[in-house]
Amino acid sequence: MSRSVRSMPAAAVATAVALAAGLLGATTAHSAASAAGADLPFTSVEAETATSTGTRIGPDHTQGTLASEASGRQAVRLAAGQRVEFTVPRTANAVNVAYSVPDGQSGTLDVYVNGTKLAKSLPVTSKYSYVDTSWIAGAKTHHFYDNARLLLGRGVQAGDKVALQATSTQVTVDVADFEQVAAAGTRPAGSVSVTDKGADPGGQGDSTQAFRDAISAAQGGVVWIPPGDYRITSSLQGVANVTLQGAGSWHSVVHTSRFIDQSNSSGGVRLKDFAVLGEVTERVDSNPDNFVNGSLGPNSGVSGMWIQHLKVGLWLTGNNDNLVVENNRILDTTADGLNLNGNARGVRVRNNFLRNNGDDALAMWSLYAPDTNSSFENNTITQPNLANGIAVYGGTDIAVKNNLISDTNALGSGIAISNQKFLDPFSPLAGTITVSGNTLVRTGALNPNWGHPMGALRVDSYDSAIEANVSITNTTITDSPYSAFEFVSGGGRGHATRNITVDGATVSRVGTVVVQAETPGAARFSNVRATGVGVAGVYNCPYPTGSGTFTLTDGGGNSGWDSTWSNCNAWPQPGSGNPDPDPARNLAKGRTATASGSQDVYTPGRAVDGDANTYWESSNNAFPQNWTVDLGSTQPVRRVVLKLPPAAAWQARTQTLSVQGSTDGSSYSTVVASKDYRFDPASGNTVTVTLPGGTNLRHLRLHVTANTGWPAAQFSEVEAYLS
Repeated sequence: MSRSVRSMPAAAVATAVALAAGLLGATTAHSAASAAGADLPFTSVEAETATSTGTRIGPDHTQGTLASEASGRQAVRLAAGQRVEFTVPRTANAVNVAYSVPDGQSGTLDVYVNGTKLAKSLPVTSKYSYVDTSWIAGAKTHHFYDNARLLLGRGVQAGDKVALQATSTQVTVDVADFEQVAAAGTRPAGSVSVTDKGADPGGQGDSTQAFRDAISAAQGGVVWIPPGDYRITSSLQGVANVTLQGAGSWHSVVHTSRFIDQSNSSGGVRLKDFAVLGEVTERVDSNPDNFVNGSLGPNSGVSGMWIQHLKVGLWLTGNNDNLVVENNRILDTTADGLNLNGNARGVRVRNNFLRNNGDDALAMWSLYAPDTNSSFENNTITQPNLANGIAVYGGTDIAVKNNLISDTNALGSGIAISNQKFLDPFSPLAGTITVSGNTLVRTGALNPNWGHPMGALRVDSYDSAIEANVSITNTTITDSPYSAFEFVSGGGRGHATRNITVDGATVSRVGTVVVQAETPGAARFSNVRATGVGVAGVYNCPYPTGSGTFTLTDGGGNSGWDSTWSNCNAWPQPGSGNPDPDPARNLAKGRTATASGSQDVYTPGRAVDGDANTYWESSNNAFPQNWTVDLGSTQPVRRVVLKLPPAAAWQARTQTLSVQGSTDGSSYSTVVASKDYRFDPASGNTVTVTLPGGTNLRHLRLHVTANTGWPAAQFSEVEAYLS
């Protein structure tokens, strides 16, 4: 513990504090290496931190409740006539509000600036909310919130007051985003305007053909979408070698539920600076109700977009080599925000804001062909309400870096690195998976299918063992309702999670444990500092029983999480503390065991698997031999019971051994001097070794120098007891 601890970026910690305080935003550029999340053009203020005549709800993490889906797990409920008043945090002329109204209802919020009611009100509706996905196991009605935006028609300054007042229906207000919207952009020289081709900026006429004609006429150039509202009734296809550019996402608005739908493109597509608002109210997975469905082709880009009320923002298949998706907002989708659905090569998804997505906010799914050399970087994600903030399902050489993720709900972690395939052919994780500089706030959830929690950051060997090198560095995890790091085989088959390093993490206020290990495997932890741990440092109970062990290697610099949950027959409950263990329990059962050598399949773990008929056997004809078990924490061991299989086929024999102990796993001392111990099937092939009073050890070692029955050390069970 004396090693110097790698310090976490101060900006990452500050970001987590800002989220906890209900204020988050950015208006100036930052270094991608120094802070997590996107540079946002707005500042968000939580309703529960504002002045209100309404009722605060939450905090709550229970699936299917309004508070559980809210930012910060809290919101303010307004009855008709009640209001919430925000103190404006910055210069602004627009506001976006995340809200919920009861199912089947619509209404308005009156808007007041410094006490003066504006002529414009903010429409609110349940139309896009209350989504049911009965085919998804564990899902309940979800997606309670929606977003509505309004140009105020005037400027406000920091310290001014903006109030929202419910009129005819109950409205639950979650968060308000205050933004200074720039003036509408001007038409690029030489561009082809959709209005020149007959598009209706008033939104009454069908502008589909006008957009198609403009795209055809502007090959190699720019299609200009002037300020206005445009209605498209069928998707665009054959889009290639063209830029579609608007006057800004608050000014140029396209209304359609299917914008581009094409299986291939020669590429060179640029989509920038306009909004696409859909009318998707339910999730139908067979429908391409997406902003982009399929391929934009190589060397394309999507930037400055406002994408809302669709099934998926971008569902990308085919050739999208070197695509860059940046500086966009993807809100209120009934499924993923963005999914790289196989074959993504060199794709960069960065500096985007995603809120209230109905599945994974950002996902890579290596179906049909692996996603390779692609990354999710510096994105801000909040409130995915049925899955993960970021999910990587297979792929080669993938990076997840400097993202800020908060408030995941049922079936989701903040980040999931997984070999869950869903369909075949699937390409499992390979190469190096880099997970670095991410900040996770209030992430992780109780999985209703598993009946136990999902951690803030999950490594999941769901359908196959993880053989890739998974490097997790410089992570900040704050207020996870359950665990920080989870290692699991979600399919329940006990596939291993190997080759994992966790280096540099600040963990604050986790509900249960820092490490939740539920499958065989191994991980090395260095410089992981934890405070406010709700129950214990480690839950180490691989499933299924007997599938193997999970080895935690202490790389130094760790602190605040050296205790181990004592009962693998029960799940730790948040904040409950570690219960007093059974004083008569076998301390060695199920713990991590190692040896100086093993013969064939007779591995060290067989001596702690609880089955006296299986056994460890050392390398033959190679005395002396050592067998060691890590008890998880330092214990006052007073008795060690050694067993061989009780079957009569095992003849009596004498083994010569000493008992050694260590508290750190490196420096051992002799606890009981070497002597002969007789194992006789007539007395159960069992030997008891009494340890002297005052013995305290974490690592128990048996040093064997002889065996009269076989030229190797042999034990079927090694049991350690407190008395």
